[in-house]
Amino acid sequence: MILAADEQAIARAAQALQAGQLVGMPTETVYGLAANATDDAAVARIFEAKGRPADHPLIVHVASTTQVPLFAAQVPDFAQRLMAAFWPGPLTLILPRQPGVATASAGGQDSIGLRCPSHPVAQALLTACLALGVQGVSAPSANRFGRVSPTTAAHVQSELGADLLILDGGECDVGIESTIIDCTRGAPVLLRPGQITRVQIEAACGRAVLDKNTPIETMGQSAPRASGTLESHYAPRAKVRLMSAQDIARKLQALGPHANNLGLWSAERPDAGAGVLWRQQPASADQAAHALFSVLRDLDARGVQQIWVQLPPDTPEWEGVRDRLQRAAA
Repeated sequence: MILAADEQAIARAAQALQAGQLVGMPTETVYGLAANATDDAAVARIFEAKGRPADHPLIVHVASTTQVPLFAAQVPDFAQRLMAAFWPGPLTLILPRQPGVATASAGGQDSIGLRCPSHPVAQALLTACLALGVQGVSAPSANRFGRVSPTTAAHVQSELGADLLILDGGECDVGIESTIIDCTRGAPVLLRPGQITRVQIEAACGRAVLDKNTPIETMGQSAPRASGTLESHYAPRAKVRLMSAQDIARKLQALGPHANNLGLWSAERPDAGAGVLWRQQPASADQAAHALFSVLRDLDARGVQQIWVQLPPDTPEWEGVRDRLQRAAA
């Protein structure tokens, strides 16, 4: 059921989480499927509901930095600077995990992903949970594993059914998942790009951000697994193809009147017939991120067989959008 996120609904959702149930919650990035992070049985219900492998770790959402020592055994100086700069906000930090805490959420790893969301409903829910003894909630995107992430409460219900309690916090502002920085290997390592760019990370922490493919011998150990980093992810039912504006124009011209059941997300309206459903790709990276998953869901719902997407610029601010598109097309 979808509930307007008033005080009574938030209290009801917090009680459900305390009781080991699942809740759909809004964040500024995407909607999450939440469970009490320290209740392994409740967390197992997330994996079951999503069809997600149990060794694929979840991100724990906390109300503030106060809860970090409950989950993290160590917080490097550069990670503390990142928290000060970007929390609450769309940044997840992978940190060494306190032994015996949130084992199921960690997917069997000795590290844990932590994030402090900025969405007011998420903050209110996490605060209400604290009052009931729930120190944090694990909340991957509220959709079937590998599919397009939800950015509205209706998206969540269409994916996971009418029985799930969902707090309606409106449309997500950011629209793509958080940036993930691995802080377990002595230096900040980018595992998943997002709205917060590597340039911003470097400026905030005073350290160079390394790529996740940095050789193991350089870092001393391999990168931990993290949410949303599989090669194929965020995929609609339709086949996604990425190409330049020139290639799109050339292929549409070649197809001519035979271009049917085709969705197109590009900057300019194409010269194409009624068989092509066009959605305009914003010129701003933030606006494109906000629209991305909604566009994919809309075109999918209209039954197109292929979705052609104009590949965005290869610049730092577009890295998160390009990452999601490349995974959707994989």
